[in-house]
Amino acid sequence: MEPTSTEKMRKTMDRLAGTLGHFLVDAFHYLALFAIGGAIVWSAISSFWGMAAKGGASIDDILLLFIYLELGAMVGIYFKTNHMPVRFLIYVAITALTRMMIADVQEHHLKPDMGIILIAGAILLLALAILVIRYGSNRFPSSEPRDTA
Repeated sequence: MEPTSTEKMRKTMDRLAGTLGHFLVDAFHYLALFAIGGAIVWSAISSFWGMAAKGGASIDDILLLFIYLELGAMVGIYFKTNHMPVRFLIYVAITALTRMMIADVQEHHLKPDMGIILIAGAILLLALAILVIRYGSNRFPSSEPRDTA
């Protein structure tokens, strides 16, 4: 039984709508990546300019620059491979917690409290999560190419 002209038009319309939909999603995807990358570069330059204006950088400032670096690398990897490197998010979280711990120690001048223990425990938990992710990706590789960073 031969398809009717209406059925042929419907299939053509579906194909065109699918093509247009994929184009619009990809366009938004690239626009969002460029916007996020631009915001990271802008923030990093602004922070660096602030450090230069005050005449020096504290360890807190340097860790902030590392956070920007990791976020930029994550956007770059996502742009190239179209997959989110989860480990980079965990690296950002570890760096942010380290920055928070250093700020807390500087503020309280080594006065021990439970906050430092909790932050250290969170860093340890995140490090173990990276270990599990690395082990899982080595032991049970997916059919898609995985990130080797």
